[in-house]
Amino acid sequence: MGISPPPTRFTPASRRDFLRISAAGVGGAFLNACAWEAPAEPSPQSGGVQLVYQDWRTEWFVPMAQEMLGIFHTEHPDMHVYYVPDPPSEAFGEKKLADFQSGTAPDVFQGCCSHFPIWAQKGYALDLRPYVVADLDQATIADWDPAQYRAFFADDGRQYGLPKYHGALALYFNKDLFDQYSIDYPDGSWDHEDYRAAMQRLTHDLDGDGEPDQWGSTIDVSWDRVQIHVNGWGGRFVDPADPTRCMMGEQEALAALEWLRACIWDERVMVPLTVLQRPGTHEAFLRQRVAMLEDGSWSLKDILAGASFRLGVAPFPSGPARKVTLATTDGFGIYAGTKHPDQAWELLKFLIGEEYGLAMARANFLQPARASLVDEWVGYIREQFPEKTEDVDIAAFADGHIRGYSVVAEVFDNMTDATRIAQEAWDKILTLGQEPVDSMMHACRLIQESQTADG
Repeated sequence: MGISPPPTRFTPASRRDFLRISAAGVGGAFLNACAWEAPAEPSPQSGGVQLVYQDWRTEWFVPMAQEMLGIFHTEHPDMHVYYVPDPPSEAFGEKKLADFQSGTAPDVFQGCCSHFPIWAQKGYALDLRPYVVADLDQATIADWDPAQYRAFFADDGRQYGLPKYHGALALYFNKDLFDQYSIDYPDGSWDHEDYRAAMQRLTHDLDGDGEPDQWGSTIDVSWDRVQIHVNGWGGRFVDPADPTRCMMGEQEALAALEWLRACIWDERVMVPLTVLQRPGTHEAFLRQRVAMLEDGSWSLKDILAGASFRLGVAPFPSGPARKVTLATTDGFGIYAGTKHPDQAWELLKFLIGEEYGLAMARANFLQPARASLVDEWVGYIREQFPEKTEDVDIAAFADGHIRGYSVVAEVFDNMTDATRIAQEAWDKILTLGQEPVDSMMHACRLIQESQTADG
């Protein structure tokens, strides 16, 4: 039996507006390629329920989603789901928030990272807890990474999402460069000192101009990528007992930040992002400008396809205090203003099911959220790239999930201001090398003030 939440704010007019805007906002060529069409309003005689599902707009995802929705429609003939793509990445956060604010959001959507908690904090995500309690078995929940699953709970106990896939961070490395300089390959025993020592031996001035042309490694300066290092030093971004209290200015967090800053600007063994510029860290690794790359399983297919060298993967190096790796918070949610919450729940159950998870794994090697599907996922990858993956420890990406050392992005009560202030500080410290790590103490005070500021 379905569980009906309180009355919603969604109106038929807003649904028509949403569909009209979605159709107008996506290029005709994209729509033709995706065979997408704006739905007509249901006739009074049809009795069918129409839902809008919004998800990634990447080329591989769209046909996969449409194929899977065909299966859903066969199993639910009284429902029809219209897939629409997410806004472009450069406008994603603003556009999605505007849709929620205006009441034109899709019934079911995907979210991640700092965006999803913001939507939940503002009340735009339906509380899924009653549905989960009534309709999901414990075996399904136990199959997910506990850290990832817990990340979809608000402080007051509301559950605003369920796992979409499990993006895990590991260390990609170029075996050819390691062999060239007679360096042992990284493995699960590596700590950050092993990591730095290898970076030092892999950094070289190839053209003799006094500046490195080949670096040991690199990092994307972003919320979760910096946090993983801070966690490895025993630090945190947010007090787990008080989501308004900033801990970025405390000793452990500053020590991790200083390690990164020194690797980039003092020792010059991590390439500064100002040197890379476009196209960024991913392409720099493929071009062999960097020997190692801190990146996730979500990049595996592109890296396997683009690598002209022998590839390796190892678990993320341990910090001085603990071993951690990232479990991304990619998940599915239901709009709090949907007219059809029970039917939206049926769609969400389908999206978190094994069949949909394996479809994403086949289509683009997305690591399944369920531990029980990891072996099948590894098998798909080896089938498509038998030579390139012959000696690659693909399961290293699932090591944190299986062994229980995953962490997720830490969340403040007010993530909007926290992410803005932190990114501005990291840009000056890490990206530009203009300020010492102590300036993070001032940024932390600003973040904490933003948590209690009116409005």
